[in-house]
Amino acid sequence: MTEEIDNATRTTALLVDVGTGVRLACRATPGRGGEPVVLLHALGETGRTWEPVADAFGGRPTYAVDLRGHGDSDRPGDYSVALMRDDVVGLLDALGLDRVSVVAHSLGAMVACLVAEAVPDRVGTLVLEDPHPLRRADPPRELPPRPAGALDFDWEMVGQLLPLRNDPDPAWWDALDRITARTLVVAGGPPSHLPQDEIADLAARIPGGRLVTVPVGHEVHANAPAEFVRIVGTFLEAG
Repeated sequence: MTEEIDNATRTTALLVDVGTGVRLACRATPGRGGEPVVLLHALGETGRTWEPVADAFGGRPTYAVDLRGHGDSDRPGDYSVALMRDDVVGLLDALGLDRVSVVAHSLGAMVACLVAEAVPDRVGTLVLEDPHPLRRADPPRELPPRPAGALDFDWEMVGQLLPLRNDPDPAWWDALDRITARTLVVAGGPPSHLPQDEIADLAARIPGGRLVTVPVGHEVHANAPAEFVRIVGTFLEAG
């Protein structure tokens, strides 16, 4: 593991060998205590997406992860949601994090669900922001043209992940009832491109899952940061 400390922000940039053949970049910020928070971003983003809503995490230690193929993490050319799940579990092991809260958006929320299914005793609280509903997409989304210029992620990853988003493994949906974490689902409402009825079904499938809708679209934390901070902060504090 390598690290670089930013004394101005008290954030440590880590590059962690997670035992799956890749290294994940992670920005670790110390807190005043409480269950650490692991932050997982959407497709094509990085852990820095959470910086504007850091107040939501109540001063807890936070670990803002770049998933494989994103940001400063390795780009191995091999991508799947299950591999990303294994990466995150490996990161918990490497950092010695026995039990965490996970806050995750979109693709990151898919990964978070799989983590909470695989190691339910290690996820105490789960916040899913406008998650992909882990069901077959109808109609399926098509691969968009590659954006021009340099990208902060591996474009090859998009083509590999899209079939998994269109037609997820049914076992992922079936295993949602294994999740034991206190769970909040923050849906983006009608402006989102994701099917909101499916997101509601996902929340209902998780034991004790709670659903809140903020009708500002898929990027709730970006489009309504103050509301996101209020809702998520209150939920985390209640735990």
